Amino acid sequence: MAKAGKTVATLIVGAAIGAALGYILATDKDKRQEDLANLKDKFSDLKDKLSKKSKELEEDIFNA
Repeated sequence: MAKAGKTVATLIVGAAIGAALGYILATDKDKRQEDLANLKDKFSDLKDKLSKKSKELEEDIFNA
């Protein structure tokens, strides 16, 4: 049963990624570059947050 849930989740994530790429590629060049720049900024922010949270968890684990 868990395998079916993972399969469905994978399909949903794949469809979301495909829809996002389709939208980006269907827009005009200027809008596409703006959208890609925004995505890049958001991923960079997410990377920073995950890195910070990872360091906090690491400190919690080793200091416990």
